[in-house]
Amino acid sequence: MSIEPISFRLTAEHPARKATDVVVVGIFDDGTLSTAAAEIDAASGGGLRKLLVSGDISGRSGRHGWIPALSGVTASRVLAVGLGDARKFDRGKFVRACRDAARALRGGPSRHAACYLVEIEVDGSDAAWRLRQAALAFDFEHYRFDAMRKAPEHDTLIDSVAFRAADGSELERVQAIARGVRLARELGNLPPNVCTPAYLAEQARTLWSAHSGVEFEALDAASMRELGMHSLLAVGGGSVHPPQLILLRWRGGADPDAPPIALVGKGITFDTGGTNIKPSAGMEEMKYDMCGGAGVLGTFAACVTLQLPINLVCAVPAAENMPDGAGYRPSDVLRTLSGKTVEVLNTDAEGRLILCDALTYVVQRYKPSTIIDVATLTGACLVALGTHASGLMTHDDGLAEELLDAGQKSWDRAWRLPLWDEYQSQLESGSADFANIGSRWGGAITAGCFLSRFVEKQRWAHLDIAGSASTEGRKGSATGRPVGMLTEWLIRQAG
Repeated sequence: MSIEPISFRLTAEHPARKATDVVVVGIFDDGTLSTAAAEIDAASGGGLRKLLVSGDISGRSGRHGWIPALSGVTASRVLAVGLGDARKFDRGKFVRACRDAARALRGGPSRHAACYLVEIEVDGSDAAWRLRQAALAFDFEHYRFDAMRKAPEHDTLIDSVAFRAADGSELERVQAIARGVRLARELGNLPPNVCTPAYLAEQARTLWSAHSGVEFEALDAASMRELGMHSLLAVGGGSVHPPQLILLRWRGGADPDAPPIALVGKGITFDTGGTNIKPSAGMEEMKYDMCGGAGVLGTFAACVTLQLPINLVCAVPAAENMPDGAGYRPSDVLRTLSGKTVEVLNTDAEGRLILCDALTYVVQRYKPSTIIDVATLTGACLVALGTHASGLMTHDDGLAEELLDAGQKSWDRAWRLPLWDEYQSQLESGSADFANIGSRWGGAITAGCFLSRFVEKQRWAHLDIAGSASTEGRKGSATGRPVGMLTEWLIRQAG
């Protein structure tokens, strides 16, 4: 499994003298040229402006124009990217322009590029933010899932991108984040006959072997049964692939025994819905139900690559939710590791049932300073927020602000949903301490309420990434979110 990102580097060269396959510059829709575009125009004797006047290139957002063999320019070609209205050019428009540029290069003849978009001023951003977003945009668009093909697709992908920037200190972080995002995407895209709970455990073992100082452990079904993780075991009971609880630890802090930060990611490697089986339409997308687990593994990989001076635990409860004679049923009552009992009203609300045992285990064993769980937990969150924002739930206002701000900085954004006590009554049960689902309304919130019962008195947050973890359709793909947000937040915790 290859997760190496594009090679990023800095250049101080004038864009007209840069020897590369393609130089990327920007143009606003009023004809204003970015700094690099103006330099190209001057070197070519007004070549860019002539093309603007003739209508061969445009500054409209979403448009781009190829200019081969421009006089006075060393690069083989120039890509002019439309930036839209300069008065409305914000961080979102900047990210879109970078994505547009990267997408335009995919499948073309170029293998090496020089991107000068990072020089464009954007309100509310600094040069480091622009460099990170541009680099991650290029890497995102030039990732291709080829692991299951006999031969790779033939469209050309960029191997390296150079940026003209004064400070290259951000590049080390960008490379690590890009590698973490790629790991999360690759795991998410793998088919469920390959990416089983045991396979996820092996990938975590690979992380352990690749990075000195990482500790690895995987609890099997027998160990979980002995501990009393009957909720997690019930979800995986109908599959021939036994569940695993995957654990990674990094002791990078000044005091290696100080309470760690804990990340817990849902790892349902395929979700049929169990006895409450899902409709067949779209069920193939349920391979993405382990993207929470993939996301925390990618975040862990980024942090240990950067050797962050923090203590960090990563836990992935991994299981396959299948209907079988050994599977669990609606009306079953499960005793969780915490001792609390749960009435199963729907076997398709399985993510919270594996997370609750994992959360309890992490709290009991590691006594973390902060715990964040990440899960493709509810379709209700997708209905509420769509695909742009992850849902954030927590009782801790300070933690909420930290994560929301990290999401804004990384452009991996979340939106806070309430966890008011009024929602808790929806989980009442006549047979157990509480049920695994609430009523029809507020499903994302009641799922968060359910999890909150297993992290009482903890500094805890829940991220529902049901909408943000993958794109839809036959050619859909895992996005690698929220690796960007979580890594940014952990970098800040490291000081």
